[in-house]
Amino acid sequence: MRPQFHFYHFHILAFLMLGIAQPLYSQVHYTEVKPWGNRAGSGPDAEVPGWFYNLGITGLRARLLADDPKALLIKYVFPKSPSDGKIQIGDFIIGAGGKRFIESHRNGYGIKVFGADGPILEFAQALEECQGEKGKGVLLITLRRGAEILEVSINVGTKYGSFAPRFPLNCRKSDLILAELLKYNVDQQQQNGSFGGPIQDTFTPLALLATGEAKYLPAIKRNLIYHKGSIDTNRNGLANWSYMSAAIVISEYHLATGDKTVLPDLQQLYDVLSKSQYLDMSQINPKAKETHPRSFPKDAMDAHGGWGHNPGFGGYGPICMLTGQGSLAYALMHRCGIKIDRKKHEAAYDFLARGTGQNGYVWYSDSVGGGPNGWADMGRTGAAGIANFYSPYEDPVYRERALSQARVIGLHPQSFPDTHGSPMMGMAYTALSAHLDADSFRKLMDANRWWFTMAQCQDGTFYYQPNRDNGGYGADSRSLSSSVTAFIFTIHKRGLVITGKEPLRK
Repeated sequence: MRPQFHFYHFHILAFLMLGIAQPLYSQVHYTEVKPWGNRAGSGPDAEVPGWFYNLGITGLRARLLADDPKALLIKYVFPKSPSDGKIQIGDFIIGAGGKRFIESHRNGYGIKVFGADGPILEFAQALEECQGEKGKGVLLITLRRGAEILEVSINVGTKYGSFAPRFPLNCRKSDLILAELLKYNVDQQQQNGSFGGPIQDTFTPLALLATGEAKYLPAIKRNLIYHKGSIDTNRNGLANWSYMSAAIVISEYHLATGDKTVLPDLQQLYDVLSKSQYLDMSQINPKAKETHPRSFPKDAMDAHGGWGHNPGFGGYGPICMLTGQGSLAYALMHRCGIKIDRKKHEAAYDFLARGTGQNGYVWYSDSVGGGPNGWADMGRTGAAGIANFYSPYEDPVYRERALSQARVIGLHPQSFPDTHGSPMMGMAYTALSAHLDADSFRKLMDANRWWFTMAQCQDGTFYYQPNRDNGGYGADSRSLSSSVTAFIFTIHKRGLVITGKEPLRK
C-alpha cells in the first residue's frame, strides 16, 4: 500500500495513531510552536500573539492546557469587545453560565480526541444559551485570577439570538449571519476578481450564486474572469486545484444563468483536466521515483484515473480529495453539454472506489487503510460523496456510494472542523455530502453547533480555529472561515445543482 501523504507532508495513519496514543484531553499539535505559536500576518488578528481558540463574540482568545484540562487560559482580549476591561490576559476561565466546567478537554486530531468535549463545548453552550429567548445577553464567567476566584458578567447582547433546532434551516440567527458574511466576502474581492485564495474562489461565488440574488452577479462575473485567467497549461504549483475550482464555479454559473458565453472556457477546462488526469505510466515525472519512492506506481493500475496536485504523476501522485473534485467537475461540465470521455470519468470513479472502505469512508489515495470501520477527517469522503451522487451514469452504484459516504459522516461528525491539509475546504465538502442524507446532515450540524458559536467573532466574521493542519492560517485568519460558513448556510436553499436545484439547461 502506498503511503498516504498530503502536500503538508504528514502521514494520516501515523497521526491517527498519535491521536489514539495521547491522553483523552490532549491535542496532537499541542506545542508552543504549533498551533499556539502561529501568527496571522495581517488583518484583525495580526496583533494576537498566537493561534488560539476564539471564544465566540466575547472578544476572547484562549489556549488549552494539558496540565489544567478544565480551564481556558486567556491569551488575548480584543479592545472594545464585550470582555474588554473585565477579563485580563493570564486569567483562567474555569466556568461559564454560572457553572464550573465539568469535563476535561478533548480536542485534537485522531479518533480518540476529535471533538470539543470539555471547556470549549461547555463555554459554547453557555454563550448560546445567554443569547436565546430565556437569556438577556449577559454571560456569567467564572475566573481564576491568581489565588482569587471571580465571577464576571459580560454583555454579548441578543442581536443574533441562538441557533434554531434545525439550523441553518428556518433560523433567524443563520440568516443574519449569512447576510453579514456575504457582504463581508464581497468586500474582500480583489481587483483581479479573486476573493483571496483557491478556497474562497470556490465557495464564495457558489454561496453568492446560491442566493439567486441579482445584486451579486457583478461580483460573480468578476470572479469568473479571474477563473478564466487560471487556465494556463504552463502554470506550476498545485495547478489542478485551480482548474477544478474554475470548472465547478463556471459550470454552476452556466447552469444557473444559461449564459453560453462561458462554454468555450468550460471546454478549455475539460481539455486541461483530461490531460492532467493520470492514466498512463508515460505521464510519470521521473523525479518522483527519487523524491517519493514509496508512492511510485507499482503497475499501470496503481493510482490510475486520479488527479494529484499537478498534471500527471509527480510527488505523492493522485489523491482522493482532488479526484473527488475532478469527478464532480466532469459531472457538472457534462450537464453543461461538454462531451466528457466516459472511460476517463469512470476511471476517476474507480480510483475513488479503490480508496473507499466498507463503511463508506474515503482514505487518502486509491488504497484503504485503517480496517473496514476506520475513519478520520471527512473532507475526502465529502468530495467523493457529492461527485458520486451527481454521476451522469445510470448505474445505481454511484448513488449507493454517495449515500454510504453521507451516512458515515453522520456516524462520525466530530472531525468536521479538523480536515487534513485544508480544513476549511474539507468542511465545505463534508457538509455538502452530508446534506445528501437529511439525518446525517442534522447529526453533523448538531454535533458542531459549538464550532459555529465559537468561530463567530465580535465583528460578525468567522475565525479559522486551531486544528491539526494550518493550511491557509497565517496569511488569512478570517476570510477562509467566512467564505465556507456562508456556503454551508446556503446549502439548504438548494440554489445550486450540487445542492439539489434543477439546472436551466437539461
